[in-house]
Amino acid sequence: MSHLAQGVLKRKQPQFQQALEGRFPQAQRWILTELLNQYDQVEVSLQRVAERIAQEVENSADPFGAEAVKLLDTIPGVGEIGAQIIVAEIGVDMNRFPTAHHLASWAGGCPGNNESAGKRKSGKTTKGSRYLRATAQLG
Repeated sequence: MSHLAQGVLKRKQPQFQQALEGRFPQAQRWILTELLNQYDQVEVSLQRVAERIAQEVENSADPFGAEAVKLLDTIPGVGEIGAQIIVAEIGVDMNRFPTAHHLASWAGGCPGNNESAGKRKSGKTTKGSRYLRATAQLG
């Protein structure tokens, strides 16, 4: 790999080779193996959870739940997991929100606009649903 070095590293090939070889004792290899095994177990567990959530969406009592997830998944930046969270938190019946602005405010996606006498006060977003906020951070 040291033969791929370019620029300043080309002149320092012996040190570069030594850095690439390094020292990795048996104890550190064992610890790394254990950590990688734990990582693999967590990945398998997450896959099982994702499959169960998809199964619950498909078998939902609400006939529009699965279709809503598919439609939300088409929005750029919203993946399948995000769509499932949105449907779980908001539901599919939008009649309780008179406008889209009411929904965004309830979800905590609207910044405050507290201005008095030309002075801007707090502009923080409302707390809203912590799960929907986490979904926004996923995208």
